[in-house]
Amino acid sequence: MQNTIRVERARHKITQAELANKVDVSRQTIHAIETGKFVPSTVLALKIAQFFNVKLEDIFYLEDEA
Repeated sequence: MQNTIRVERARHKITQAELANKVDVSRQTIHAIETGKFVPSTVLALKIAQFFNVKLEDIFYLEDEA
């Protein structure tokens, strides 16, 4: 699964730590999600999308398999 969290954070000018605080996880969790090392729960994914005020599929998407 891919995501655009880093892009959204840049657009909103917030750090990983600030986002983590808003969605009640650690900064390391946000980093792991951004780098594809961790797939968030449905609840966490929804919290992140809600924080950025976008649809879930605007943040998280499946990479096309070639």
